[in-house]
Amino acid sequence: MGSLHVLVMPFPAQGHVIPFMELSQNLVKHGFKVTFVNTDFSQERIVKSFTGKDNVGDQIRLVSIPDGLEAWEDRNDMGKSCEGIVRVMPKKLEELMQEINGRDDNKITCVIADGNMGWALEVAEKMGIKRAVFLPAAAAMMVLAYRMQKLIDDGIVDNDGKPLCRPLLIVFQQHIMHGKIIQMFAH
Repeated sequence: MGSLHVLVMPFPAQGHVIPFMELSQNLVKHGFKVTFVNTDFSQERIVKSFTGKDNVGDQIRLVSIPDGLEAWEDRNDMGKSCEGIVRVMPKKLEELMQEINGRDDNKITCVIADGNMGWALEVAEKMGIKRAVFLPAAAAMMVLAYRMQKLIDDGIVDNDGKPLCRPLLIVFQQHIMHGKIIQMFAH
């Protein structure tokens, strides 16, 4: 057995692929082999961006699977895009992993999936492969998502996420603009 082999699966959208590539490059620096899964639609752009660069090398293998949409369909329509992803990609990912593990002496030992690609973790679990989630968004976004109910319960936002009170920063800015900052601290 060679180095540990990680399959990474970013959500196919701007802001997800680059953090996953940076993670992959760091894994390679620590001795991992990485299979980086793109959609067929994104693959050509990704490959072009790494042409002639040594930072991908032999340890990051770029592969692709279909995203469930036709070439002419709008991938900016998130509803349609997510529907295609969930309908097609789980089966295609499983087939890809079986193919890799069937021919490669260096079998996949772990799947790292985007938080938006939870189904990839289910595929890994089904195949008996360790799995992990990587969230490319800022930590504040994750905290916000997990604490949204508290914000609703505390009356800070309504059920639609609209603010119910004026943020402190806006109140503070208005006091500065009206010259009342000295009065605020004088009391």
